[in-house]
Amino acid sequence: MNYAHIYKHMQFGLRRLVQHQPTQYPTSEELSIGKIKFKAFDLGGHQIARRVWKDYYAKVDAVVYLVDAYDKERFAESKKELDALLSDEALANVPFLVLGNKIDIPYAASEDELRYHLGLTNFTTGKGKVNLADSNVRPLEVFMCSIVRKMGYGDGFKWLSQYIK
Repeated sequence: MNYAHIYKHMQFGLRRLVQHQPTQYPTSEELSIGKIKFKAFDLGGHQIARRVWKDYYAKVDAVVYLVDAYDKERFAESKKELDALLSDEALANVPFLVLGNKIDIPYAASEDELRYHLGLTNFTTGKGKVNLADSNVRPLEVFMCSIVRKMGYGDGFKWLSQYIK
């Protein structure tokens, strides 16, 4: 199942990120990684939940798009929804972190495979510190993770934090 997690209001102080059942209703919580604090809105990814995504765009500082890397049959649907978000004018300057989850499961997609199926090959901006300040390029990167094993997503959030004001 896909989930779009929209994060806003970076403050200083992701203490917890845990595996949840699919989100039925929008929820909010503060997450901390190191000294970085995020106010996170988990909006859910199922079809009905997607209807409220636009309600949160006005004050969004970043988008974290979580994809089930094991559920390859839904990659086309994931690509369609991600493309819609990336092409929305309200999010034109918003950094995007794509997390490929469930890499702990055998036969989950590799990072290259996920990039290919989401149409992101050659469209991401690079990991690490990449200065995009004087360009019109939106920060966009893919990180693979396992929420249940608590691995990989920290690097993604650290990457994302450099682009949030």
